[in-house]
Amino acid sequence: MKLVVQVKLLPSPEQAAALLVTLRACNRAADHVSQVAFASGVKDRNGLQKLVYADIKATFGLSAQPAVRVVKKVVDAYGALAAGLKAGRLGGPGSKRYRSAVGAPVGFRPEAAQPFDDRCLSWQTDARTVSIWTVDGRMRGIRYTGSPDQLKTLAEYRRGESDLVRRGGKWFLIATCDLRPATCDLRPATCDLPGPEVYEPVDWIGVDRGVVNLATTSDGSNCQGRRLNRYRRWQARKRAELQARRTCSATRRLGARAKKEQRHGTDVNHRISKEIVSVAKRTGRGIAVEQLDGIRERVRLRRDQRGTLSSWPFHQLGQHLAYKARRAGVPFLEVDPAYTSQRCPRCGHTERANRSTRDHFSCRRCGLAGPAESSPGSTCATAHARRGCLSPHPSPHRPEPGRTVGRCDP
Repeated sequence: MKLVVQVKLLPSPEQAAALLVTLRACNRAADHVSQVAFASGVKDRNGLQKLVYADIKATFGLSAQPAVRVVKKVVDAYGALAAGLKAGRLGGPGSKRYRSAVGAPVGFRPEAAQPFDDRCLSWQTDARTVSIWTVDGRMRGIRYTGSPDQLKTLAEYRRGESDLVRRGGKWFLIATCDLRPATCDLRPATCDLPGPEVYEPVDWIGVDRGVVNLATTSDGSNCQGRRLNRYRRWQARKRAELQARRTCSATRRLGARAKKEQRHGTDVNHRISKEIVSVAKRTGRGIAVEQLDGIRERVRLRRDQRGTLSSWPFHQLGQHLAYKARRAGVPFLEVDPAYTSQRCPRCGHTERANRSTRDHFSCRRCGLAGPAESSPGSTCATAHARRGCLSPHPSPHRPEPGRTVGRCDP
């Protein structure tokens, strides 16, 4: 299991200036390599390195290993582009996005992230400093900080290369940590540390992801999205107001607000997933979620619904649940979501009439009825979850609007 750890660098003004010059030099070199690869059609690592290695060392002042990392960065960029085109993420061959992507070389921002391997960057975890190569020479003793849990993970499990990132005038290092089961190979200092064993679940918690309710579990816990949606609408109004002013100060304020909404949504998903995984581990159960891949391509929406669906962070919530469950040893699975909202969790009867409205579930065969958002019949764990949250008799009353079941309300 691989995790990504981010730490914040605390460089002095002289160190920050050297890092900035280095980052821009590496990205200028990457732009040059990308143009050569596009013009020559050579996009494999060995062939491209033979073409540009000496040139980028002499022109941009890079040492041997940074030059190799720049070439690898360009090769990976073209590989990612080819994978995206093959998967249809940019539309068909006749679409404008497709033609724009294949008609020009891949570009790199002046301050795009740059990978460094252990030859270019070394970690002194006891002193919480790093030593990193720059075009002005080796910079030693650059301090870093982070949360205690991430620093502990970094010290114990870090493997491979790290990315140097400049964001909002601040410097960060993003490192990869490998938590795979205990195996060692013959290379020196290479050992994958043990992870927790996955236990045999006594039952399953079904998690239904949605827009109105971000997550609804088969236990009846309902994490509503009203607060997050209200925050997104407020951010959209503020962006529109600042964009309409067209002043320098408005541009600065827009830059300061960049990614703030994204960070808020990520924090909400972290808290929801942490709560669900902790409940599953405490009760010895597993977690089952719907497999929602490709849902944006399968549905057609009105214009006023497109922004809501585009900002729906269901995939990120699924990723958080998956990696937190694996880290805690909790069983995790994805199931086919077809007809799960219409299937009765007691008798298995599937009929569209079971869901007369979005908020109410009532089985036409056995009479099981209750609020749809808190029923296992509306979750992906219909076949796995317990069936105690519905009454055995039909309820003539619809649930109160906005009613929250449970205590998980981001």
